[in-house]
Parts: sequence; structure tokens; C-alpha cells
Amino acid sequence: MPGPYVVPVHGDQNLPDEVDVVVIGGGIIGASTALELAERGVRVALCEKGGIGHEQSSRNWGWVRISRRDPREVPLMAHALDIWRGLDQRLGRDTGYRRAGIIFTCADETEYANHERWNRHLAGYGLESRMLSAHQYKELLPMQNMRLEGALYTAADGRAEPQKAAPAIAEAARDKGAKVFTECAVRGIETFAGRVSGVVTERGSIRCNAVVLAGGAWSSLFCANNDLRLPQLKVMNSVLRTQPLHGGPTQAIWSKDFAVRQRQDGGYTVANGHENIVDVVPDSFRFAKDFVPALSKEWRSLSLRLADRFFIEARMARRWALDEASPFEYARVLDPKPSRALSDAALTRLADAFPVFRQAQVAQRWAGYIDATPDAVPVISAVDSLPGFHIATGFSGHGFGIGPAAGRLMADLVTGSTPIVDPAPFRFSRFSDGSKIEVISGF
Repeated sequence: MPGPYVVPVHGDQNLPDEVDVVVIGGGIIGASTALELAERGVRVALCEKGGIGHEQSSRNWGWVRISRRDPREVPLMAHALDIWRGLDQRLGRDTGYRRAGIIFTCADETEYANHERWNRHLAGYGLESRMLSAHQYKELLPMQNMRLEGALYTAADGRAEPQKAAPAIAEAARDKGAKVFTECAVRGIETFAGRVSGVVTERGSIRCNAVVLAGGAWSSLFCANNDLRLPQLKVMNSVLRTQPLHGGPTQAIWSKDFAVRQRQDGGYTVANGHENIVDVVPDSFRFAKDFVPALSKEWRSLSLRLADRFFIEARMARRWALDEASPFEYARVLDPKPSRALSDAALTRLADAFPVFRQAQVAQRWAGYIDATPDAVPVISAVDSLPGFHIATGFSGHGFGIGPAAGRLMADLVTGSTPIVDPAPFRFSRFSDGSKIEVISGF
């Protein structure tokens, strides 16, 4: 079965003539933005080219973590943890959220010192996060036999079910008055007097004053058709899930060789904790200069591959008129073939560390494309050169947990409200205003 099973959301049938805001992209970022806007009484239409949450929002690990994040994301993620705690009640639906804790293991003294140094970023937030010695780690998880220097344990972190979360948020947005459209690609933006005046979808036009692009891995292509340069590349991560298994850890755990978290059904999501595949595509050359600093720091964890994705994207139109079909209508869902080698190696290493996983039975495998920026920090920003246009993308593998807070920040920016955090680190203009793009490795 390709791709994970996602709770289905049936889209509305009739496009409105006019709304206040159109949100492009039905992943967790777009759905959260739509919910926040709808709760404020803003008329909003959420348009998704495929199904709600069918791409990376349902294919990620399901971690809701503040631990080991880029320090620029920590204030926003602190708000996200608050939102997640009451999210199911707010939505009236189950996202599978549970505060279960996340552990980052430390193989040696250097890694222990790095984790200990990072943990200082949580000072003042009142969150339970501490370093564990090797002995304390063994006491917490007696069923494992890893040889470690210790671990970073953030009990305040949690987990949720990616196949449930975005659909639940989108349905709640509809409860609040949002219109939700699936299989409804937005081809482009219309403008009047130099600012956004509407969008053209494959079903027709919608007048609006503002647009939020939350298109994940498709965002750069959408921007290019509007003469906006968004440096963004895709990173492929492969995942497997097991059948229910008793006796495993309840905390999510990261090590260099594996990443694991318990699922709501009693099974586990397992992935390689370190290695990812990067397909070489035409954008790899267009944005090569932007990504050199990141590649120089993270090259050990990235496997570059020249495969059929290069030719698929080389043939893909980069310019199109709004009265013709866009590339988004020919590729409803990105569903890459997973790497069995990487996921099998992760499961083998996991079973070495936790012998109970020698009994694990693989139920399903899938892969997804992470939308990465040169500094691995998202764009959550207005676009100064096109008033009324906003971008929320490039979450670089960190989007699921932070999604509800990113949606709130985006809604603040669209409505002119006081933002919940300083949005400057997430500004779109940092890629073009001469700012130094700082890459902090290991997040």
C-alpha cells in the first residue's frame, strides 16, 4: 500500500465568489492557519490540490518536540506545546496527542556536552527537560542494552498521529466557517493595483484580499511562476510502521542509527535517525549556492542520488498561464518509493538496542519529501514585494510539532495582530536582503 492511510476529508463542492483569505495547501500548516483565521471570524477558503494531509504532514515521525530544535524555533515551539495540550478538546476530535517524552541519546562525551549546552535554551520556559547519565538512562529504560554516555530527556515533549492531525484540524476549521476544498489546485494569484486580489483555481476564481502559501515541497515552484525566488529543496525520509508490539519504550527515542516512537495503535514508527536521501534535480543547481553552507555541515547525513526524479522535474513546466492546467494538477500527491535499505537498517539497529523489537513485524513502509530551506528554518512571512501574499513553508522536517503555533503566527501576520513571537527569524526577505544565512547543524 503506497503512502500511509489518512483519515479522509471530503471537500466542499461549490467555490465561493469571494473570501477574505485563501490558504493554499492542506497540510498541518495550512489547516492550522485556516483554523486560526476562521476562529477570528475571517472568511477563509482552504484549497488543496490532492487530499488533506496526504503529503509530508501524514508521513512524518509524529514527534511533538521542543528538544534539539534550532534555537530560533524554540519560542514558537513553546507556544505549540501549549496548543497541543488542549488541541483535541478544542477540535472536538482525536489527534492521538500524548505527552510521552522524547529522548536524544549521547554516544560520547562530545555529544553529551552538545546536548547539555543546547538544553540551556529552555531556561525560563518551565519545561521538564534534563540530562541523564548512562545509569539514569538504564534505570528509565531497563529493557535496552545501549552503550551510551547519557541522554537528553525532555518529558514535556510528546507525540501525535500524523494521519489524524491535519484532517482533524481542517474539519474543525470547517466547523468554524472555513470552506475546505480537496482536489482543487490553485494555479496562481491575481493582482490589482499591485496587490493580491484573488486566486485562480482549477475550478474557477476566488476573490480575496490575502493569500497564504503553505504548499510544502511545492512552494518554490508556485513562487517561481509569480517571479519570486524561494530557495527550497526536497529531502526524502523513509519510514516503516510495525504491528502492535508489547514491551517497547513509551518515550520517543533518537539515536544516530534509529528513531522510534510508539503509535496510538500500539505499534511503532521507525526511521533512520541520521541518513536521508536527496535527489539531484534541476533546482539543486538553481539553488546550489544557497545550500552550500548546509551541505558542508550536513553532508555525512545526506545521500545524494541521481534518479528518475531529475527527469520528472526537468520536464515539469516552470511557467504556465492561469487558464491552463498547472503542474499541481498532474501530481496530486508526492508519494516517493521508500528506501528499504535505510528503514531495514534502522529496524535492525533498533532491535540490537531493544531486543523486544526482534519480534517486530513490519506492517507498512512509506517515504515523504521534507521541504528544506538553506538554514533549515521555516519561512512564516509576508512578501513585501507582493502585498497580500504570505508564505508558510520550508519547515525542514520540523513542521508537524510546530504546526499549530505556526498557523497562529501566520494568522497574526495576515490579520495585523500582535504576533505571538518575534517573526523576524522567519522572514522571507532574509534570502535576498544580504542577511547572513546561519546554519546550525544537528537540528
